[in-house]
Amino acid sequence: MSDFPRSLLEFQRRFPDNTACAAYLAAARWPAGFVCPDCGGRRACLLVTKAHTYQCSACHKQTSVTAGTVMHGSKLSLTVWFWAAYLMATHSNGMSARQLWRQLGLGSYKSAWLLAAKLRRAMVDPERNPLGGLVEVDETQISYRTKDDPPAGGGGRSGEGKLQVAAAVEVQGKGPGRVRLAVITDASAASLRTFLKASVAPGATIKTDGWSGYPGAPGVIHEPHVVGTMAAHIVLPWVHRIFSNLKAWALGVYHGLRKSHLQAYLDEFVFRFNRRRTPHAAFRTLLGIGTSIMPATYKMLIAAEVKG
Repeated sequence: MSDFPRSLLEFQRRFPDNTACAAYLAAARWPAGFVCPDCGGRRACLLVTKAHTYQCSACHKQTSVTAGTVMHGSKLSLTVWFWAAYLMATHSNGMSARQLWRQLGLGSYKSAWLLAAKLRRAMVDPERNPLGGLVEVDETQISYRTKDDPPAGGGGRSGEGKLQVAAAVEVQGKGPGRVRLAVITDASAASLRTFLKASVAPGATIKTDGWSGYPGAPGVIHEPHVVGTMAAHIVLPWVHRIFSNLKAWALGVYHGLRKSHLQAYLDEFVFRFNRRRTPHAAFRTLLGIGTSIMPATYKMLIAAEVKG
């Protein structure tokens, strides 16, 4: 069987129960065999009294396959986690928490929201490589919604009533390659240079619309194309296609995005777009990252919403 399921039926056959899911997680977390997080011991026994838990033969430390991962401390079954990861990674438009709630038959919307939020954190590989070669860069504004208000209005580069988003798109032949998206404070040189430093590799060539915030950005070659009366999508076709797809996705799947969690939704869009040619392999990638990042609690995830 392939390393990742390519259909719902194959997924169900591959992961029919929690035991199968736990075995996959153990192999993803310890590809060369179990390693004790305390003493580094390589020998352990699988306990029968605790689900999916190994006990180190040297120091007797007990370690669950989910300990210290994105699934740490969750009361949801592993099969629910795997189904959610598969649906979010392979569905062409992703799935909202409300859709997961209904599809997986979860007990509450809060459980579905927390599940989706934790999986979005696993959609950013801490070791991912920055974009290189020729890279289109631009900014746009995304309307946000609150619990009581419709999407806000506003115009101009000041960002009044909207959130400012920067995008960078690799140009590969006649099409787009990888993408990066980030919420920025404004379109100032300081904000844009911070975005470029995090997203674009040194020596890359950035192609922009000539906005004054880009000249002088260190480490990159700047290729400005002043738009003037020309439509911006003619000068920067791929980055504007990304903006168009992003806005359509935000309205179609989420009916508008929340201000406080916009970056998480941008990360989800980027994760799926960058793996658009191998959507089913994205499931494996998502679980792989999920086993290597630090867990987050509900309070941590809603902290930004409270501040917002």
